Amino acid sequence: MTEIHELSALDLAAAVRSGDVSPGEVAEHTLERAHRLGPGVGAFVHVADARARAQAAEAEELLAGVGSAAGDDGALPPFLGVPVPVKDLTMVAGLPFEAGSAALAGFVAPVDDGVTTLLRAAGTLMVGKTTTPELGLPPYTEPDVAAPARSPWDLGRTAGGSSGGAAAAVAAGIVPAAHGSDGGGSIRIPAAACGLVGLKPSRGRISRGPHGVDGSGLGADGVLTRTVRDTAAFLDVLVEPWPGDTYLLPAPRGTFLDACGREPGRLRVGVLTEPINVADAPVHPEALAAVDRAVRLLEGLGHHVDRAPLPFGETEWDAFMPLWSVGTLLAPLPPGGEDRLVPLTRWMREVGRSVTGAQYADAVSAGQRLTRQTALAWSAFDVILSPTLAQPPVAIGSMRDDEDPAADFQAQKAFTPWTSAWNIIGAPAISLPLHRAVVDGTELPFGVMLGARTGHEETLLALAAQLEAADPWPAFAPGLPA
Repeated sequence: MTEIHELSALDLAAAVRSGDVSPGEVAEHTLERAHRLGPGVGAFVHVADARARAQAAEAEELLAGVGSAAGDDGALPPFLGVPVPVKDLTMVAGLPFEAGSAALAGFVAPVDDGVTTLLRAAGTLMVGKTTTPELGLPPYTEPDVAAPARSPWDLGRTAGGSSGGAAAAVAAGIVPAAHGSDGGGSIRIPAAACGLVGLKPSRGRISRGPHGVDGSGLGADGVLTRTVRDTAAFLDVLVEPWPGDTYLLPAPRGTFLDACGREPGRLRVGVLTEPINVADAPVHPEALAAVDRAVRLLEGLGHHVDRAPLPFGETEWDAFMPLWSVGTLLAPLPPGGEDRLVPLTRWMREVGRSVTGAQYADAVSAGQRLTRQTALAWSAFDVILSPTLAQPPVAIGSMRDDEDPAADFQAQKAFTPWTSAWNIIGAPAISLPLHRAVVDGTELPFGVMLGARTGHEETLLALAAQLEAADPWPAFAPGLPA
Protein backbone atom coordinates (compact mmCIF):
# COMPACT_ATOMS: atom_id res chain seq x y z
CA MET A 1 0.00 0.00 0.00
CA THR A 2 1.44 3.36 -1.06
CA GLU A 3 2.13 5.77 1.79
CA ILE A 4 1.24 9.47 1.54
CA HIS A 5 4.88 10.52 1.42
CA GLU A 6 5.62 8.15 -1.47
CA LEU A 7 3.23 9.95 -3.82
CA SER A 8 4.32 12.61 -6.27
CA ALA A 9 2.74 16.03 -5.86
CA LEU A 10 0.41 15.45 -8.80
CA ASP A 11 -0.59 12.00 -7.54
CA LEU A 12 -1.17 13.31 -4.03
CA ALA A 13 -3.33 16.13 -5.40
CA ALA A 14 -5.37 13.57 -7.32
CA ALA A 15 -5.74 11.42 -4.20
CA VAL A 16 -7.03 14.43 -2.24
CA ARG A 17 -9.53 15.36 -4.95
CA SER A 18 -10.82 11.78 -5.18
CA GLY A 19 -11.25 11.51 -1.42
CA ASP A 20 -8.71 8.70 -1.03
CA VAL A 21 -6.94 10.83 1.55
CA SER A 22 -8.03 13.99 3.34
CA PRO A 23 -6.01 17.21 3.63
CA GLY A 24 -6.04 16.73 7.39
CA GLU A 25 -4.47 13.30 7.05
CA VAL A 26 -1.85 14.71 4.70
CA ALA A 27 -1.04 17.51 7.12
CA GLU A 28 -0.67 15.21 10.11
CA HIS A 29 1.43 12.69 8.18
CA THR A 30 3.70 15.45 6.88
CA LEU A 31 4.09 17.21 10.23
CA GLU A 32 4.97 13.94 11.95
CA ARG A 33 7.71 13.29 9.41
CA ALA A 34 8.89 16.90 9.54
CA HIS A 35 9.42 16.66 13.31
CA ARG A 36 10.83 13.11 13.22
CA LEU A 37 13.02 13.21 10.11
CA GLY A 38 13.54 16.92 9.53
CA PRO A 39 16.15 17.51 12.26
CA GLY A 40 18.34 14.66 11.01
CA VAL A 41 18.65 16.20 7.55
CA GLY A 42 18.46 19.86 8.61
CA ALA A 43 15.37 20.49 6.50
CA PHE A 44 13.46 23.12 8.48
CA VAL A 45 14.19 26.24 10.48
CA HIS A 46 10.50 26.52 11.37
CA VAL A 47 7.72 23.92 11.20
CA ALA A 48 4.36 25.66 10.90
CA ASP A 49 2.08 23.14 12.63
CA ALA A 50 -0.80 25.52 13.34
CA ARG A 51 -0.69 27.11 9.87
CA ALA A 52 -0.67 23.72 8.12
CA ARG A 53 -3.56 22.37 10.16
CA ALA A 54 -5.64 25.50 9.63
CA GLN A 55 -5.04 25.39 5.89
CA ALA A 56 -5.88 21.67 5.80
CA ALA A 57 -9.20 22.42 7.51
CA GLU A 58 -9.91 25.13 4.92
CA ALA A 59 -9.11 22.63 2.15
CA GLU A 60 -11.56 20.11 3.60
CA GLU A 61 -14.28 22.76 3.69
CA LEU A 62 -13.55 23.60 0.05
CA LEU A 63 -13.72 19.94 -0.95
CA ALA A 64 -17.01 19.51 0.85
CA GLY A 65 -18.47 22.63 -0.76
CA VAL A 66 -17.46 21.69 -4.28
CA GLY A 67 -18.66 18.14 -3.83
CA SER A 68 -22.10 19.18 -2.62
CA ALA A 69 -22.49 21.94 -5.22
CA ALA A 70 -21.33 20.38 -8.45
CA GLY A 71 -19.46 17.14 -7.99
CA ASP A 72 -16.79 18.59 -10.27
CA ASP A 73 -13.23 18.84 -8.98
CA GLY A 74 -12.32 21.13 -11.88
CA ALA A 75 -13.20 24.06 -9.62
CA LEU A 76 -10.55 23.05 -7.11
CA PRO A 77 -7.04 24.50 -6.93
CA PRO A 78 -4.53 22.20 -8.67
CA PHE A 79 -2.51 21.27 -5.58
CA LEU A 80 -5.19 21.37 -2.91
CA GLY A 81 -3.92 19.72 0.26
CA VAL A 82 -0.36 19.16 -1.03
CA PRO A 83 2.37 20.21 1.46
CA VAL A 84 4.95 22.62 0.00
CA PRO A 85 7.31 24.46 2.37
CA VAL A 86 8.88 27.81 1.49
CA LYS A 87 12.60 28.61 1.59
CA ASP A 88 13.59 31.06 4.31
CA LEU A 89 14.72 33.65 1.77
CA THR A 90 11.07 34.25 0.90
CA MET A 91 8.46 35.88 3.10
CA VAL A 92 5.38 34.15 4.48
CA ALA A 93 3.27 36.64 6.40
CA GLY A 94 3.24 36.00 10.14
CA LEU A 95 6.08 33.47 10.08
CA PRO A 96 9.78 33.98 10.86
CA PHE A 97 11.92 35.38 8.05
CA GLU A 98 15.59 35.20 9.06
CA ALA A 99 17.38 34.28 5.79
CA GLY A 100 19.75 31.95 7.61
CA SER A 101 21.29 34.84 9.54
CA ALA A 102 21.69 35.73 13.21
CA ALA A 103 21.50 39.36 12.09
CA LEU A 104 17.79 38.90 11.27
CA ALA A 105 16.89 36.79 14.30
CA GLY A 106 13.34 37.36 15.50
CA PHE A 107 12.11 39.12 12.35
CA VAL A 108 8.57 38.13 11.32
CA ALA A 109 7.46 38.62 7.73
CA PRO A 110 4.81 41.35 7.40
CA VAL A 111 3.55 40.20 3.97
CA ASP A 112 3.54 37.24 1.62
CA ASP A 113 5.98 37.35 -1.28
CA GLY A 114 4.56 36.74 -4.74
CA VAL A 115 5.47 33.06 -4.98
CA THR A 116 4.01 32.46 -1.51
CA THR A 117 0.73 33.97 -2.68
CA LEU A 118 0.65 31.80 -5.80
CA LEU A 119 1.49 28.59 -3.92
CA ARG A 120 -1.30 29.33 -1.46
CA ALA A 121 -3.74 30.07 -4.30
CA ALA A 122 -2.84 26.67 -5.76
CA GLY A 123 -4.07 25.06 -2.53
CA THR A 124 -0.75 23.99 -1.04
CA LEU A 125 -0.25 23.58 2.69
CA MET A 126 2.47 25.84 4.13
CA VAL A 127 4.09 23.32 6.46
CA GLY A 128 7.26 25.27 7.24
CA LYS A 129 10.26 27.38 6.29
CA THR A 130 13.26 25.47 4.95
CA THR A 131 16.90 25.96 5.90
CA THR A 132 19.15 28.22 3.84
CA PRO A 133 22.71 29.48 4.33
CA GLU A 134 23.10 33.13 5.28
CA LEU A 135 21.46 35.29 2.57
CA GLY A 136 21.57 32.25 0.28
CA LEU A 137 25.19 32.84 -0.71
CA PRO A 138 27.12 29.52 -0.74
CA PRO A 139 26.37 26.17 -2.45
CA TYR A 140 26.34 24.46 0.95
CA THR A 141 23.75 25.01 3.69
CA GLU A 142 25.56 25.39 7.01
CA PRO A 143 24.10 28.44 8.77
CA ASP A 144 25.19 29.39 12.27
CA VAL A 145 21.54 29.67 13.29
CA ALA A 146 20.41 26.15 12.33
CA ALA A 147 21.61 22.61 11.76
CA PRO A 148 23.29 21.99 8.40
CA ALA A 149 21.19 20.56 5.58
CA ARG A 150 22.36 17.02 4.82
CA SER A 151 21.86 14.82 1.77
CA PRO A 152 19.65 11.85 2.72
CA TRP A 153 21.95 9.74 0.51
CA ASP A 154 24.82 10.30 2.98
CA LEU A 155 24.18 12.29 6.14
CA GLY A 156 27.83 13.24 6.35
CA ARG A 157 27.54 15.19 3.08
CA THR A 158 25.89 18.48 2.23
CA ALA A 159 22.43 18.75 0.72
CA GLY A 160 23.86 21.61 -1.35
CA GLY A 161 22.77 25.20 -1.29
CA SER A 162 21.30 27.54 -1.07
CA SER A 163 17.99 25.62 -1.27
CA GLY A 164 19.56 22.88 0.83
CA GLY A 165 16.78 22.53 3.38
CA ALA A 166 14.20 22.37 0.59
CA ALA A 167 16.08 19.58 -1.16
CA ALA A 168 16.58 17.68 2.09
CA ALA A 169 12.84 17.87 2.85
CA VAL A 170 11.91 16.43 -0.54
CA ALA A 171 14.67 13.82 -0.70
CA ALA A 172 13.88 12.63 2.84
CA GLY A 173 10.28 11.98 1.85
CA ILE A 174 8.79 14.66 4.07
CA VAL A 175 7.12 16.61 1.23
CA PRO A 176 6.74 15.88 -2.49
CA ALA A 177 7.88 19.37 -3.54
CA ALA A 178 9.48 22.41 -1.95
CA HIS A 179 9.97 26.00 -3.01
CA GLY A 180 13.51 27.07 -3.85
CA SER A 181 15.35 29.94 -5.48
CA ASP A 182 18.40 30.05 -7.73
CA GLY A 183 20.84 32.95 -8.13
CA GLY A 184 23.88 30.94 -9.22
CA GLY A 185 22.70 27.34 -9.11
CA SER A 186 20.83 27.25 -5.81
CA ILE A 187 18.02 25.00 -7.05
CA ARG A 188 20.14 22.83 -9.36
CA ILE A 189 23.03 22.31 -6.93
CA PRO A 190 20.90 20.77 -4.13
CA ALA A 191 18.91 18.83 -6.74
CA ALA A 192 22.15 17.18 -7.84
CA ALA A 193 23.32 16.61 -4.26
CA CYS A 194 20.04 14.98 -3.23
CA GLY A 195 18.97 13.08 -6.35
CA LEU A 196 16.13 15.41 -7.35
CA VAL A 197 14.79 17.40 -10.29
CA GLY A 198 15.55 21.13 -10.17
CA LEU A 199 14.68 23.72 -12.81
CA LYS A 200 15.94 27.29 -12.93
CA PRO A 201 13.46 29.05 -15.23
CA SER A 202 14.31 31.79 -17.71
CA ARG A 203 14.88 35.30 -16.40
CA GLY A 204 11.46 36.84 -15.89
CA ARG A 205 9.50 33.59 -16.31
CA ILE A 206 8.46 33.72 -12.64
CA SER A 207 7.78 37.20 -11.31
CA ARG A 208 9.17 38.50 -8.04
CA GLY A 209 5.66 39.70 -7.28
CA PRO A 210 4.31 42.93 -5.82
CA HIS A 211 6.96 43.29 -3.10
CA GLY A 212 10.01 42.18 -5.08
CA VAL A 213 12.49 43.76 -7.48
CA ASP A 214 14.47 42.14 -10.27
CA GLY A 215 17.78 43.82 -9.40
CA SER A 216 20.61 42.27 -11.41
CA GLY A 217 18.24 39.63 -12.76
CA LEU A 218 20.39 36.73 -11.57
CA GLY A 219 17.83 35.06 -9.33
CA ALA A 220 14.80 32.94 -10.14
CA ASP A 221 12.22 31.10 -8.05
CA GLY A 222 11.16 27.52 -8.62
CA VAL A 223 10.72 24.16 -6.90
CA LEU A 224 12.56 20.97 -6.12
CA THR A 225 10.68 17.76 -6.89
CA ARG A 226 11.19 14.08 -7.54
CA THR A 227 9.60 14.06 -11.04
CA VAL A 228 9.75 16.19 -14.17
CA ARG A 229 5.96 16.36 -14.36
CA ASP A 230 5.73 17.81 -10.86
CA THR A 231 8.31 20.44 -11.77
CA ALA A 232 6.35 21.36 -14.91
CA ALA A 233 3.02 21.54 -13.05
CA PHE A 234 4.44 23.90 -10.43
CA LEU A 235 5.92 26.07 -13.16
CA ASP A 236 2.37 26.43 -14.47
CA VAL A 237 1.32 27.63 -11.01
CA LEU A 238 4.14 30.14 -10.58
CA VAL A 239 4.17 31.88 -13.97
CA GLU A 240 1.23 34.14 -13.25
CA PRO A 241 2.26 37.76 -14.01
CA TRP A 242 1.98 40.70 -11.62
CA PRO A 243 1.42 44.37 -12.41
CA GLY A 244 4.69 46.16 -13.02
CA ASP A 245 6.65 43.12 -14.20
CA THR A 246 9.82 44.12 -16.06
CA TYR A 247 10.22 40.95 -18.13
CA LEU A 248 7.54 39.32 -20.24
CA LEU A 249 8.14 36.00 -22.01
CA PRO A 250 5.92 34.15 -24.49
CA ALA A 251 3.46 31.78 -22.83
CA PRO A 252 3.70 28.05 -23.54
CA ARG A 253 1.66 26.54 -26.36
CA GLY A 254 -0.63 24.89 -23.83
CA THR A 255 0.75 24.30 -20.36
CA PHE A 256 4.23 23.37 -19.23
CA LEU A 257 2.76 20.12 -17.96
CA ASP A 258 1.46 19.44 -21.48
CA ALA A 259 5.02 19.81 -22.77
CA CYS A 260 6.04 16.73 -20.77
CA GLY A 261 3.78 14.62 -22.95
CA ARG A 262 5.05 15.96 -26.29
CA GLU A 263 7.89 14.50 -28.31
CA PRO A 264 10.67 17.08 -28.40
CA GLY A 265 11.67 16.20 -31.96
CA ARG A 266 15.25 15.51 -32.99
CA LEU A 267 17.31 17.99 -30.99
CA ARG A 268 20.87 19.17 -31.48
CA VAL A 269 22.62 18.64 -28.14
CA GLY A 270 25.99 20.17 -27.34
CA VAL A 271 28.14 18.54 -24.66
CA LEU A 272 30.30 20.71 -22.41
CA THR A 273 32.50 19.13 -19.74
CA GLU A 274 35.18 21.83 -19.65
CA PRO A 275 34.77 24.04 -16.56
CA ILE A 276 33.69 27.64 -17.21
CA ASN A 277 34.48 29.78 -14.17
CA VAL A 278 37.55 27.92 -12.84
CA ALA A 279 39.67 26.67 -15.71
CA ASP A 280 41.49 23.98 -13.72
CA ALA A 281 38.57 22.81 -11.56
CA PRO A 282 38.91 19.03 -11.07
CA VAL A 283 35.94 17.07 -12.39
CA HIS A 284 35.08 13.78 -10.70
CA PRO A 285 35.07 10.70 -12.99
CA GLU A 286 31.48 9.90 -12.01
CA ALA A 287 30.35 13.42 -12.94
CA LEU A 288 31.75 12.69 -16.40
CA ALA A 289 30.18 9.23 -16.33
CA ALA A 290 26.82 10.89 -15.71
CA VAL A 291 27.26 12.93 -18.89
CA ASP A 292 28.32 9.82 -20.82
CA ARG A 293 25.18 8.06 -19.62
CA ALA A 294 23.06 10.97 -20.78
CA VAL A 295 24.81 11.01 -24.16
CA ARG A 296 24.05 7.32 -24.72
CA LEU A 297 20.41 7.90 -23.83
CA LEU A 298 20.12 10.95 -26.07
CA GLU A 299 21.69 9.21 -29.04
CA GLY A 300 19.46 6.18 -28.46
CA LEU A 301 16.44 8.51 -28.54
CA GLY A 302 17.54 9.87 -31.93
CA HIS A 303 19.05 13.20 -30.90
CA HIS A 304 22.20 14.56 -32.51
CA VAL A 305 25.02 14.97 -29.98
CA ASP A 306 28.28 16.85 -30.54
CA ARG A 307 30.90 18.72 -28.53
CA ALA A 308 29.99 22.27 -27.54
CA PRO A 309 32.63 25.01 -27.33
CA LEU A 310 33.45 26.82 -24.10
CA PRO A 311 31.31 30.00 -24.35
CA PHE A 312 33.57 32.09 -22.10
CA GLY A 313 36.25 31.50 -19.50
CA GLU A 314 37.39 32.28 -16.00
CA THR A 315 38.65 35.81 -16.72
CA GLU A 316 35.39 36.83 -18.38
CA TRP A 317 33.37 35.32 -15.52
CA ASP A 318 35.42 37.32 -13.01
CA ALA A 319 34.49 40.54 -14.84
CA PHE A 320 30.92 39.82 -13.78
CA MET A 321 31.85 39.48 -10.08
CA PRO A 322 30.75 43.02 -9.04
CA LEU A 323 27.10 42.07 -9.53
CA TRP A 324 27.39 39.17 -7.09
CA SER A 325 29.23 41.16 -4.44
CA VAL A 326 27.22 44.38 -4.62
CA GLY A 327 24.03 42.33 -4.42
CA THR A 328 24.91 41.26 -0.89
CA LEU A 329 24.77 44.91 0.21
CA LEU A 330 21.03 44.99 -0.47
CA ALA A 331 20.22 42.82 2.55
CA PRO A 332 18.13 44.92 4.98
CA LEU A 333 20.23 44.50 8.12
CA PRO A 334 19.17 46.07 11.42
CA PRO A 335 21.57 48.34 13.33
CA GLY A 336 24.55 46.29 14.47
CA GLY A 337 23.63 43.46 12.14
CA GLU A 338 26.91 43.54 10.25
CA ASP A 339 28.78 42.19 13.28
CA ARG A 340 26.47 39.17 13.43
CA LEU A 341 27.14 38.03 9.86
CA VAL A 342 29.29 35.00 9.07
CA PRO A 343 32.80 35.69 7.69
CA LEU A 344 31.88 34.78 4.11
CA THR A 345 29.04 37.30 4.02
CA ARG A 346 31.14 40.04 5.60
CA TRP A 347 33.93 39.40 3.10
CA MET A 348 31.53 39.48 0.16
CA ARG A 349 30.01 42.74 1.36
CA GLU A 350 33.48 44.28 1.73
CA VAL A 351 34.23 43.29 -1.85
CA GLY A 352 30.94 44.90 -2.86
CA ARG A 353 31.79 48.15 -1.06
CA SER A 354 35.05 48.35 -3.00
CA VAL A 355 33.24 48.35 -6.36
CA THR A 356 32.95 51.76 -8.01
CA GLY A 357 29.96 52.91 -9.99
CA ALA A 358 31.94 52.57 -13.21
CA GLN A 359 32.99 49.02 -12.32
CA TYR A 360 29.39 48.05 -11.59
CA ALA A 361 28.26 49.52 -14.90
CA ASP A 362 31.04 47.59 -16.65
CA ALA A 363 29.84 44.39 -14.98
CA VAL A 364 26.29 44.97 -16.22
CA SER A 365 27.68 45.41 -19.72
CA ALA A 366 29.88 42.33 -19.27
CA GLY A 367 26.81 40.23 -18.51
CA GLN A 368 25.10 41.44 -21.65
CA ARG A 369 28.21 40.76 -23.73
CA LEU A 370 28.53 37.27 -22.31
CA THR A 371 24.87 36.59 -23.10
CA ARG A 372 25.40 37.49 -26.76
CA GLN A 373 28.76 35.74 -26.88
CA THR A 374 27.24 32.54 -25.49
CA ALA A 375 24.32 32.68 -27.89
CA LEU A 376 26.73 32.83 -30.82
CA ALA A 377 29.00 30.11 -29.44
CA TRP A 378 26.05 27.77 -28.96
CA SER A 379 23.95 28.80 -31.98
CA ALA A 380 24.30 25.33 -33.54
CA PHE A 381 22.56 23.66 -30.58
CA ASP A 382 19.08 23.47 -29.10
CA VAL A 383 20.27 22.15 -25.75
CA ILE A 384 23.58 22.13 -23.85
CA LEU A 385 24.48 19.15 -21.64
CA SER A 386 27.03 19.28 -18.81
CA PRO A 387 27.53 17.85 -15.35
CA THR A 388 25.55 19.80 -12.76
CA LEU A 389 28.44 19.69 -10.26
CA ALA A 390 32.12 18.93 -10.66
CA GLN A 391 32.14 16.73 -7.55
CA PRO A 392 29.76 14.61 -5.48
CA PRO A 393 28.16 16.40 -2.52
CA VAL A 394 31.02 17.42 -0.25
CA ALA A 395 31.44 16.53 3.41
CA ILE A 396 29.74 18.86 5.89
CA GLY A 397 32.21 21.55 6.92
CA SER A 398 34.80 20.74 4.27
CA MET A 399 34.15 23.76 2.05
CA ARG A 400 33.24 26.43 4.58
CA ASP A 401 36.37 28.34 5.59
CA ASP A 402 35.75 31.09 8.12
CA GLU A 403 39.49 31.82 8.32
CA ASP A 404 39.80 32.48 4.59
CA PRO A 405 36.46 33.43 2.97
CA ALA A 406 38.19 34.15 -0.34
CA ALA A 407 39.42 30.55 -0.46
CA ASP A 408 35.91 29.42 0.53
CA PHE A 409 34.48 31.32 -2.43
CA GLN A 410 37.09 29.90 -4.83
CA ALA A 411 36.21 26.38 -3.67
CA GLN A 412 32.54 27.14 -4.27
CA LYS A 413 33.31 28.16 -7.85
CA ALA A 414 35.31 24.98 -8.48
CA PHE A 415 32.44 22.88 -7.08
CA THR A 416 29.94 24.60 -9.39
CA PRO A 417 31.81 25.54 -12.58
CA TRP A 418 28.74 25.46 -14.87
CA THR A 419 25.62 26.46 -12.95
CA SER A 420 26.12 30.24 -12.65
CA ALA A 421 26.60 30.69 -16.39
CA TRP A 422 22.88 30.10 -16.86
CA ASN A 423 22.05 32.81 -14.31
CA ILE A 424 24.33 35.26 -16.12
CA ILE A 425 22.71 34.66 -19.51
CA GLY A 426 19.21 34.34 -18.05
CA ALA A 427 18.36 31.10 -19.85
CA PRO A 428 16.62 28.05 -18.34
CA ALA A 429 18.52 25.00 -17.06
CA ILE A 430 17.40 21.82 -15.34
CA SER A 431 19.29 19.25 -13.26
CA LEU A 432 18.24 15.61 -13.58
CA PRO A 433 19.41 12.77 -11.27
CA LEU A 434 20.28 10.41 -14.10
CA HIS A 435 23.31 8.76 -12.57
CA ARG A 436 24.33 7.06 -9.34
CA ALA A 437 27.67 5.64 -8.25
CA VAL A 438 29.43 4.32 -5.17
CA VAL A 439 31.93 6.82 -3.76
CA ASP A 440 33.91 5.95 -0.62
CA GLY A 441 31.57 3.04 0.03
CA THR A 442 28.29 4.97 -0.30
CA GLU A 443 25.97 5.24 -3.27
CA LEU A 444 25.55 8.89 -4.27
CA PRO A 445 23.53 10.72 -6.94
CA PHE A 446 25.17 12.63 -9.79
CA GLY A 447 23.13 15.17 -11.71
CA VAL A 448 23.36 16.19 -15.33
CA MET A 449 22.33 19.68 -16.39
CA LEU A 450 20.45 20.54 -19.56
CA GLY A 451 20.14 24.17 -20.63
CA ALA A 452 18.23 25.77 -23.47
CA ARG A 453 17.65 29.19 -25.00
CA THR A 454 15.78 31.84 -23.06
CA GLY A 455 12.06 31.10 -23.00
CA HIS A 456 12.47 27.48 -24.13
CA GLU A 457 11.36 25.70 -20.96
CA GLU A 458 8.99 23.58 -23.04
CA THR A 459 11.93 22.09 -24.93
CA LEU A 460 13.77 21.32 -21.69
CA LEU A 461 10.74 19.75 -20.04
CA ALA A 462 9.86 17.63 -23.06
CA LEU A 463 13.43 16.33 -23.27
CA ALA A 464 13.70 15.83 -19.50
CA ALA A 465 10.46 13.84 -19.44
CA GLN A 466 11.72 11.74 -22.34
CA LEU A 467 14.94 10.96 -20.45
CA GLU A 468 13.03 10.17 -17.26
CA ALA A 469 10.86 7.68 -19.15
CA ALA A 470 13.88 6.09 -20.83
CA ASP A 471 15.98 5.75 -17.67
CA PRO A 472 13.89 6.31 -14.51
CA TRP A 473 15.72 7.33 -11.37
CA PRO A 474 14.91 6.17 -7.83
CA ALA A 475 12.44 8.34 -5.96
CA PHE A 476 14.34 8.05 -2.70
CA ALA A 477 17.82 7.38 -1.40
CA PRO A 478 18.64 3.79 -0.48
CA GLY A 479 17.88 3.02 3.13
CA LEU A 480 15.65 6.06 3.69
CA PRO A 481 13.73 5.73 7.00
CA ALA A 482 10.05 4.81 6.64
